[in-house]
Amino acid sequence: MMKVLTANRLTDGVAVWLGANGRWLERIDHALIARHADAVEALEQAGRTAFNDNRVVDVAVIDVDEVDGEIHPLRLRERIRASGPTFRSDLGKQAEFKQASAA
Repeated sequence: MMKVLTANRLTDGVAVWLGANGRWLERIDHALIARHADAVEALEQAGRTAFNDNRVVDVAVIDVDEVDGEIHPLRLRERIRASGPTFRSDLGKQAEFKQASAA
């Protein structure tokens, strides 16, 4: 069982993930991974608190896999949220990767 907490930031709608530092991060790379039931419960509580404090919406604990130290959401919807729009590879998070590797 590996899960992370995701949501959308209330101020701009950007997909975010809860990091080990307690901050909402725009990239899944450093999301806090829950590996047992108690940790999942702690993520759920953190999500409820952030929602009630009007910091995030659409809060969800999602299933992930970790391969070579990288976090990969299992559901297609969550993979799209993590990488950005599918219709324009020059926009969103995926554009950052292309620019960095094209140099």
